[in-house]
Amino acid sequence: MPEISVIVPVYRAQDFLRKCTTSILSQTFADLELLLIDDGSPDGSGALCDQIAQEDPRVRVFHQDNGGVSSARNLGMAQAQGTYLAFADADDWLPKDALEALYQALTQSGADTAGGSHWRVEVSGQQEQEPGALPQGVYGPAEIRRGIVDRLLGERLGKPGQVLNGFVWRFLFSRQIIQEGGITFQGAYLEDELFLLEYFCHAQKLAMLNQPVYCYLQNPASVTRRYLPDYMQTFYSFMKAKEALAQRMGLGENLPLWRENSCWSGLLIAIGNEFAASNAASLAEKRRRVRGICQLPPMARAIQAIHPQGLGRNKQMVADLVCRRQYLLLSRPWFWDQVSRVWDNVRCDTPPTMRSCLWES
Repeated sequence: MPEISVIVPVYRAQDFLRKCTTSILSQTFADLELLLIDDGSPDGSGALCDQIAQEDPRVRVFHQDNGGVSSARNLGMAQAQGTYLAFADADDWLPKDALEALYQALTQSGADTAGGSHWRVEVSGQQEQEPGALPQGVYGPAEIRRGIVDRLLGERLGKPGQVLNGFVWRFLFSRQIIQEGGITFQGAYLEDELFLLEYFCHAQKLAMLNQPVYCYLQNPASVTRRYLPDYMQTFYSFMKAKEALAQRMGLGENLPLWRENSCWSGLLIAIGNEFAASNAASLAEKRRRVRGICQLPPMARAIQAIHPQGLGRNKQMVADLVCRRQYLLLSRPWFWDQVSRVWDNVRCDTPPTMRSCLWES
């Protein structure tokens, strides 16, 4: 049996997939299998998956009707044979020694999980290292709870680098922990965050590296520049799942405002969504929708309970206007020209790119 299983959901990825799979199959750590999950892709991605499997016996391909990234990853986990699991998105790639570095950190420290930092790569080729979930070191259950679980649960507001992003692809996970805990991916929004939240409630020892173990491409064709008309329904589903997880795992006693904190994070994304360039609604309609979203009971409670401070420049301006109920100013075109990076830096884990919705600037 392979020591590591790498799971890659594939959807409309024919232009990127080969680079991704080559980076995995050429890893310095060779005792691995690559599971390609064709999620009903309408382009040539499925056929390319089959071709790649013919070229390397370590590759296994599974084809399914389109069910979303969570469904694809869950199928991969169910079919995986490795002791440890890693994930990648089809338009990204791994540094050559990424899996070896994670595996050595894990085995040498006796940990059940390992993680690292990652490269944020622009289409121009420019790249910037982003920090991992925790600084380099080895962490026990109490440190994991405070450093990862609590931050994912209720510390969703802050400057870039302070808020813990729910990226699963920069960790090496224990398949035993996942199986024994019955941990799966849920939904199409922030499913990485929910997965990590539950997983790290069970993990006992985490080895962290400062070394980048993943290359995250900022894809200009991403769905993040598209208007998502059902965003609020999706966000409510996410919060329902997060609430159920918190109750089941006994989380949140030391974070009494975690719901309001999470709602503020979702509210900022909702506002960016309404002012996405691809939303054809009039400015008056956008302003009406934003006011309506802010008046929804969970959002209204969050606005009353918390006035966010110390955010990134763009988010802080939006949050201040919301707290002052200055919806007219919020809807001015020049304002969104000034903070144009707001929606460009929101990433959504829905097809075609299957990425997590996170507002980072």
